Amino acid sequence: MVPALLVLAAAASSVDVAAFERPRVLAAAARFLDEDPRTVTAAQSSRSAGGPHDFFSEGDYWWPDPKNPEGPYVQRDGMTNPDNFVEHRRALMRLSVQVPTLAAAWRLTGDARYAAAAGRHLRAWFLDPGTRMAPHLRYAQAIHGITTGRPQGVIDTLHLVEVARAIEALDGSPALSAAEGEGVRGWFREYLAWLTTDENALKERDAKNNHATCWLLQVAAFARLVGDQERMAWARERFKTVIVPGQVAADGSFPEELRRTKPYGYSLFNLEAMAGVAQTLSTRDDDLWTFALPDGRGLRRALAYMVPYIRDKKTWPKPADVMYDAEWPMRQASLLFGGLALGRPDYVALWKTLRADSTVEEVVRNYVIRQPVLWVP
Repeated sequence: MVPALLVLAAAASSVDVAAFERPRVLAAAARFLDEDPRTVTAAQSSRSAGGPHDFFSEGDYWWPDPKNPEGPYVQRDGMTNPDNFVEHRRALMRLSVQVPTLAAAWRLTGDARYAAAAGRHLRAWFLDPGTRMAPHLRYAQAIHGITTGRPQGVIDTLHLVEVARAIEALDGSPALSAAEGEGVRGWFREYLAWLTTDENALKERDAKNNHATCWLLQVAAFARLVGDQERMAWARERFKTVIVPGQVAADGSFPEELRRTKPYGYSLFNLEAMAGVAQTLSTRDDDLWTFALPDGRGLRRALAYMVPYIRDKKTWPKPADVMYDAEWPMRQASLLFGGLALGRPDYVALWKTLRADSTVEEVVRNYVIRQPVLWVP
């Protein structure tokens, strides 16, 4: 069998992702050229147990208890509380939109303006002592009256995955000096160490659903950025021995996502994370796109399960999502990556027909691979 990476490289030239994406990327990048950085230090919450450099967020589906308004919050699965503190998350999402867009524009044009603009954000977030974010998530997805931070909060830095890709793309550009580039990678080394040793982070690693997939995608992306081959190899094995066996059903569905109140959106989200892992970690000798358990379960089957419902959502056999159902699908990167890796031009054709951008915050939050120019040859 021809390795998937060779198929991808051959197919990419015929698809010409760069030409297809160029108008969208450059239009967005032009809007971002003069935007100033905004990091976690720009907003604070009195409910945070951390300091000004510590990322803070609150659990989405937790609300005041009508029976005890001043007491601990209670959960309403799938229903986002609009009064929770979200400014740090918004700042991180803004970073994850702007820096990859600017890096993609740099890759497409070689125009130094795009690289320089991206560099301003990277210095503010990861280097400047006055504005940098501390490399941990101890206070993420706190719940009022219950906990100052939870394992589930680790998913908030999923938005750094494409930022890491952007940093790679900016190597050799005017974005950062050599010393600054090493300093940024130093931040990611520290964060990767926290992600793979902290008690809460390890609980997230051992989750049974998309949280574990997103943890693994972060480890893969950050290890790749800093050249940690040992952790990349470990992540590759975990995908095959834990993620696929634990999350993919015989028909390719994700049972842990289907039982939630937003089964369609969560299924797409988990598929995107798995596709990101495969795109990051696959090698000529160890291709996660074609990997399958003896019973056939793998990423190929998971993608095949969802594609008909992406093509025609009306055929979705499960209940509609309780919120934001009309916003999905987007231009899912799993279709492009899988189409190229598995030799399925119909997947790529479907990808081209879908919406690439959204102004809906919940979509931006859960649609994190937006610049395929940074991901394919």
